[in-house]
Amino acid sequence: MDSVEIKRLRDLPIEGVAERLGLRVERHKALCPFHNDHHASLSFDPRRNAFRCFVCDAHGNSIDLVMRHLRLDFGEACRWLAQGSSLMPPSPRPEAREAAPPVFDAGRYEGFFARPWLSAAAQEFLFGQRRIDPRVVRWCRLTSWRDRAGVDWLQTPYFSAQGRLIGVQNRRLSAAEGAPRFRFPKGSRCGIYNLPVLARLRGADELWITEGCSDCWAMLSAGRKAIAIPSATLLSKADRELLQALAAGRLPGGEEVGPVAFHMCPDQDAPGEILFMRLQEVLPSLVRHQLPKGYKDFADLYASQPKPLFNDSTTIAL
Repeated sequence: MDSVEIKRLRDLPIEGVAERLGLRVERHKALCPFHNDHHASLSFDPRRNAFRCFVCDAHGNSIDLVMRHLRLDFGEACRWLAQGSSLMPPSPRPEAREAAPPVFDAGRYEGFFARPWLSAAAQEFLFGQRRIDPRVVRWCRLTSWRDRAGVDWLQTPYFSAQGRLIGVQNRRLSAAEGAPRFRFPKGSRCGIYNLPVLARLRGADELWITEGCSDCWAMLSAGRKAIAIPSATLLSKADRELLQALAAGRLPGGEEVGPVAFHMCPDQDAPGEILFMRLQEVLPSLVRHQLPKGYKDFADLYASQPKPLFNDSTTIAL
């Protein structure tokens, strides 16, 4: 592919590329897929044909957006773009080998979660601000670390339904202007969170869907089995198929447990409403629970309560 073809790919309308990637663009904005976005912070400039997130500072042109969103190298991103436009790249030479997609190095991180350590900042965030039950923290194997600049990070592991480490989310615990709030190691697969809880489902069980890890920890602390969806823009085809299988009573691996009843307290904002509507398309029987006025999400409601919200005979569902 020569420089002229690359320039033509770079000049493809940025908002069209974003929509092809599955982002919902409205008024030149979308939820940013590169961090746990709730307020459509990804902005598009059609005049400059560029994008920028004003929270995590992701930015660039059409090719950059594809590279970052699909975790592709430059050549792979160009071929992906060309396949959906009138441009077709020249066939690779027979001896050329396709670059392998990024592989998550689970072995590099497994030891951290086998021996969790919570800094003072992490303890304040989890137990002070969020009031998360320590049993939930242990179940989710949350840990923390401190970088060379002295910044504390909360490290959240993502496991498959079979308990295999498949991704890691790093959350910055101190505010810093222009600094990313979240970081993900190369190759991390951070889709549906808390999949190991599926092994504890039984027929007619309730499974609560939350938006983001913090809401999931709060829901677990309130005594409910729960999973988390990262955002409306990151609900993949595989995730939708998994949810539909659970609704029909099939666990990953094919075990029959009886239909699972899905419940949700959508966040009190536009992205939360979008996520609920998209999930309802997949799960028509999804039960909605309205948050009281003044609370932006379930974690906010849970942290404000003097005692657990579900004060019947339920206990931690782990």
